[in-house]
Amino acid sequence: MRILSAFILVMMVSACSEYPQTMGAGSDAPSYTGTKNGFVEKNWTPGDKVSWEAQLKARSKGQDEYTR
Repeated sequence: MRILSAFILVMMVSACSEYPQTMGAGSDAPSYTGTKNGFVEKNWTPGDKVSWEAQLKARSKGQDEYTR
């Protein structure tokens, strides 16, 4: 009975703890700087902010129900 009570007490105490919810070591580089893989859009050159914004506009136009 003592073992069961101790187990229940430990489970109750562990359920009350909360782990930190931090993002971790992410990159502070802007999104338009790009990646170094082959999955980039053909009309976009990594590091060019103007082509990045144009590509985002083109992608959002394709998702608009009124322009389809």
